[in-house]
Amino acid sequence: MARLTEKGSLIAGVLAAIGASVCCVGPLVLLALGIGGSWVGSLTAMEPYRPFFIGMTLLFLGLAFRKLYLVPQVCTPGTPCADPRTRQRQRLTFWIVTVLLLGLLAVPWLAPLFY
Repeated sequence: MARLTEKGSLIAGVLAAIGASVCCVGPLVLLALGIGGSWVGSLTAMEPYRPFFIGMTLLFLGLAFRKLYLVPQVCTPGTPCADPRTRQRQRLTFWIVTVLLLGLLAVPWLAPLFY
């Protein structure tokens, strides 16, 4: 159960970023696959909620950063969290996910370059 709460902020950030970019990534993926038509333009119904999802993404990434870097970790000896390599892997995963999420959030500004 503890591992789930440790990853909760990061998972919530991923879901919020997907929600924020669904209005723009969906049509871009369909066009890249060669699927087109006038109905593709109606896939932007989620656009009004984009600022909310962006805010949630940044909030959850901030919470994950706080947990990994600012809050001291309390572990009992012999548990997986007592191993420094575990914290190092968590931090590496955090930065990989953060870069991917920021790229996903940037899709509306980058999409005109592709179509």
